[in-house]
Amino acid sequence: MDVYEAVDSRRAVRAFSDEPVPKEVLERVLAAATRAPSSGNLQPWHAYVVTGEPLAELKRRATDRALARDPGDEREYPMYPAGLTSPYLDRFSAAAVQRYKALGIKRDDPDRPTKIAALNSEAFGAPVVLFCYLDRTMGPGQWGDAGMYLQTVMLLLRAEGLHSCPQVMWTMYRKTVSQIVGVDDKLALFCGVAAGFEKDGVPRLRTGRADMTETVSFIGA
Repeated sequence: MDVYEAVDSRRAVRAFSDEPVPKEVLERVLAAATRAPSSGNLQPWHAYVVTGEPLAELKRRATDRALARDPGDEREYPMYPAGLTSPYLDRFSAAAVQRYKALGIKRDDPDRPTKIAALNSEAFGAPVVLFCYLDRTMGPGQWGDAGMYLQTVMLLLRAEGLHSCPQVMWTMYRKTVSQIVGVDDKLALFCGVAAGFEKDGVPRLRTGRADMTETVSFIGA
């Protein structure tokens, strides 16, 4: 798979099979991902790969919280900025409609938030979740570095025939995650990334993207 194919086929998959991912594949992906760029070569990310019984226990605890309608831990950073306006709000709303439809959850379902939280806390059935942390002393530049690192990981997963789904929702249950992975309070949870083989026979969601002309300007060319 070349780079263009990996980029084009990468999407947030929300239905994984229970087929295990060989550890050597994960090691190959994460070893290659160390080449991801970072300002000043700080390499500020700390990745914890959770599988097997520890992941099963994490899913149980998080799902219990979701089904109990636990509002979650105090947020350490906003998932989205307040007061989204066009065109960002338009893109968000359009993607939400597609996502709920693919998940079989109606927008007017009063239990929609609980159902969505429960699906997320199960990592959509993924057998692997990577949790990305950053040292609390890091600033916005290093959070951008972490994004480049995770994109590199997700593209390398595609090269291995795997799929992924970045999940910021894990920050809602960050204390439960920290209990499982054993991190200290010096690190802040950025997000989780569910990974595995896509489950057969389920609707495949591919959200739309803005045309390049909406987001790119060529100067002097």
